Formats: sequence, structure tokens, C-alpha cells
Amino acid sequence: MSDATPTGAPTDAPTYEEAREELVEVVRTLEAGGTTLEESLALWERGEALAKVCQAWLDGARTRLDEAIGAEDAD
Repeated sequence: MSDATPTGAPTDAPTYEEAREELVEVVRTLEAGGTTLEESLALWERGEALAKVCQAWLDGARTRLDEAIGAEDAD
């Protein structure tokens, strides 16, 4: 796998798979309940940040695919 990060993402951003897996754990924890309001808010904020990382990776992949298809069509 490439060490590339999505456009606009910090260089220390997790990979798509890492972000997705952590997001799944955040959702499980929130769904299980038993956390304080403050903990729930912190988890929600982390989940939002992870969702943005995942979206940036997906947007980057779409851009790369579009460029590859465009280059193929130009040939």
C-alpha cells in the first residue's frame, strides 16, 4: 500500500483502514452506552474527525480514478 495521504489531510493522518476501524469502535462504544456525557461528546467529536479522514481518502481515490480514466480516454 502507498504511504500517500489524501489531498488536504495531515501527513500524520491514519490510513483509510485505520480510521474506519477506529470509527467502528467509537460507534460501538457509543451504542453500548454507559459513558458519561463528557465521554460521549468526546467520542462523538472523534467519530466526526475520523469520518472526515475516511471521506478525504474516498474523495482522493475518486479523483485518482477519474484521472486514470481520463488519461486512458485521452490515449
